[in-house]
Amino acid sequence: MGRVATNISIQIQYLKNREMILDFDVEKIKEFLMDIGYYRLGFYWNPFEKDTDHNFTEGTKFSDVIKLYYLDVDLRHILLKYINRIEINFRTKVVYYVSNKYKNSPTWFADPAVVNQKFSDVNNFYNEKFININKTIKNHHRKYINDKYAPAWKTLEFLTFGAILNIYKNLKDEEIKKRISQELGIINYMKFINLMDTIILVRNICAHGDILFDLRTPKGIAVTPIINFNNNNRHSLDSCIKVISYFLGQVSKNRQIDLDSHIAQLFDKHKDNDNLKNIIIEKINYQYPQ
Repeated sequence: MGRVATNISIQIQYLKNREMILDFDVEKIKEFLMDIGYYRLGFYWNPFEKDTDHNFTEGTKFSDVIKLYYLDVDLRHILLKYINRIEINFRTKVVYYVSNKYKNSPTWFADPAVVNQKFSDVNNFYNEKFININKTIKNHHRKYINDKYAPAWKTLEFLTFGAILNIYKNLKDEEIKKRISQELGIINYMKFINLMDTIILVRNICAHGDILFDLRTPKGIAVTPIINFNNNNRHSLDSCIKVISYFLGQVSKNRQIDLDSHIAQLFDKHKDNDNLKNIIIEKINYQYPQ
């Protein structure tokens, strides 16, 4: 679209000029453009472009772009639901094992004897705003007016998945790190951190509504014999999904079965559409069962 805003009529003309087949009536196309936006849809018709002038390959349909968009939406919703289960389980383990190891330090997340000193300064998040927006924390300070912080089992409930992993990374007690990673099926806790970083990357994309289908992780996913990646690709979305599925299986085998089934069903919906099937295989790196 360049640097000048355009109206929907001009946007539709652009698509015609670039040889896209507009297989909806004009009013429906306008509805999609006003709902999703020309710029955002551009991420979904990009795989159909054939040259640097952004012309489309022969036979590119507007309906296929919309199908890819909703595939991405559905994929984000599915993954976010199951990642939440992993997040809660991991948070629970961190709180339980560290709190019971350091019973005399209920606010151990701010204790430099428990976490690395640089990290133990939690005032960057534990401030008046944090207290006021979290009812449980606010009530704790009303009742215990001399407490600087609420105990870990209250405070950590309101931290993000990424913040919990950061606490885990900064624990000084390596035995606790090993115990948690091993309970979630990974012996080497450094590899465990890499895999959790991968899940958090996907989680953040899903939570913020970013583009997911063409994800390439910035760093390679850790090699482990218990997770097999298609074509040994350690950067693809399919590999990320396999990591999520593995950890979910450590939490609940039934939920792992549910996730794998939902992913297969979603991709199967498009296996008879060559355009979408090719994107699923080439961009996501998914392999359809033979």
